[in-house]
Amino acid sequence: MTPVQAPLSVVILAAGKGTRMRSVLPKVLHPLAGIPLLQHVVETASQLQPNAIQVVYGYGGEQVPRQLSELELSWVLQTEQLGTGHAVGQALAEMEMEMEGTVLVLYGDVPLIKTKTLTTLLEQSRTSGFSLLTVTLQNPAGYGRIIRDGKGRVARIVEQKDATAEELEVNEVNTGILAVTTQQLRAWVDALESDNAQGEFYLTDIVEMAVREGVEVVTVSASTREEVQGVNDRLQLAQLERLYQQQQADELMRRGVTLMDPSRFDLRGSLVTGEDVTIDINVIFEGEVTLGDGVKIGSNCHIRNAVIESNTEILSNTVVDSAEIGPDCRVGPFARIRPGTQLLRSNHIGNFVELKNAQVATGSKVNHLSYVGDSTIGARVNIGAGVITCNYDGANKHRTTIGDDAFIGSDTQLVAPVEVEAGATIGAGSTIVKTAPADQLTLSRARQLSLKGWKRPKKI
Repeated sequence: MTPVQAPLSVVILAAGKGTRMRSVLPKVLHPLAGIPLLQHVVETASQLQPNAIQVVYGYGGEQVPRQLSELELSWVLQTEQLGTGHAVGQALAEMEMEMEGTVLVLYGDVPLIKTKTLTTLLEQSRTSGFSLLTVTLQNPAGYGRIIRDGKGRVARIVEQKDATAEELEVNEVNTGILAVTTQQLRAWVDALESDNAQGEFYLTDIVEMAVREGVEVVTVSASTREEVQGVNDRLQLAQLERLYQQQQADELMRRGVTLMDPSRFDLRGSLVTGEDVTIDINVIFEGEVTLGDGVKIGSNCHIRNAVIESNTEILSNTVVDSAEIGPDCRVGPFARIRPGTQLLRSNHIGNFVELKNAQVATGSKVNHLSYVGDSTIGARVNIGAGVITCNYDGANKHRTTIGDDAFIGSDTQLVAPVEVEAGATIGAGSTIVKTAPADQLTLSRARQLSLKGWKRPKKI
């Protein structure tokens, strides 16, 4: 996206504690769809391609910049929380004095603001250098009211605690999001005073200053209330979570995905889908996930950072984490596919099977109750129930190699490092510690004894 107006600086206010969250975690770090509230705002702001994004932080100290250290941001510490005007002043002090352009002010606890809305706001700021995002609410309690003059022009903003009874009847309210030329913002912020009910420096007071100087404050209306809704407690956070998930579900269905119940769906990252994908209830996707054509995901699955190719079915209650699953596979139910696993094609991984860092070639099966870790499995291998690759000696991991067309009998332990050659058969109940030769039966069992005349002990 091309920058709307250059140079553009974004200031995100994120210094508050969030008392009503009742948490030691700073409010802006509470997750929405798996990532911090603040990160949602940063990602939206980045779409505008600003010259810089400054985040004003305070409560929680270095906890906030540390958690988002991978993002390209400028951090500004507000040691005393003296209001929004004071916070913006701290950010302005860090900007280059000669820098001109526009400053866009956003909030770290307003995560669903849309790039399209901000683009419109910035375009409108070209008219007079000052644009303000407002929203009309049926119940505006707690919000600053937009007070207009007889000609419908913005005259000032009055906060709830400072408003008269008549002003409290106004339904158009301030969202706090605004775009102002850098030069004007510097002058007005420097002139702010804290003569109000809360003894703070209100950024909203710059509206009245602008009007006094003959600067028209152009308003843009938010498309929905939810877009500009802030998070003040866990109830509001939960409400926005469900709204966000519904928006993602709607978009997936428009792309042709079948969701058995859109209200029971969670996407905490990105999901790329082919045609005729079906997703059952209570499925969670995290990180970056790709589903090929015809993929079916059963209920209660958890899939993270995975590629699942065409016509594969993941059955109920299966976990797939950082793995690649090829086409025409069947996995689950109750399977766990751990990081580093690769299924090539037409594999069957059954109930209560766990794979970890295992590469499995075409047509091989691990049908139930087995653990296969740090292993290379050839084509058309059959691994029976209760088989374990003993890959860890208490200090190091070792690898198991199984050749094409091998058959591993039930309840076998393969003590790595070890190789089962192509076509070998391992008898059930064996413990294999040396190479099993190709096309031979290998087994290790204690001699079976039956004792005549033996009697079971009885209690005395």
